[in-house]
Amino acid sequence: MDTSTLEELAKRLSASLPAEFKALRQDVETNFKAVLQSGLAKLDLVTRREFEVQAGVLKRTREKLEALEAKLAQFEAEAASRAPRN
Repeated sequence: MDTSTLEELAKRLSASLPAEFKALRQDVETNFKAVLQSGLAKLDLVTRREFEVQAGVLKRTREKLEALEAKLAQFEAEAASRAPRN
């Protein structure tokens, strides 16, 4: 998550505080941002781009696996047709 998104979320959270806490708004906003960053860092998240790259790798791997399975089935069928029958 980029810092601008975290800043916006921290601002929204601090803006939702009761009026009595408005004087502490900047400190609260900074603390909210730090807590959010710390919590998100522990989640072991990936970016959308990294996810899409890995999804593409997985798709190509599946396609190769399907092609290899088809070749194997063809080889097995050819071997079975050539095997001597008793």
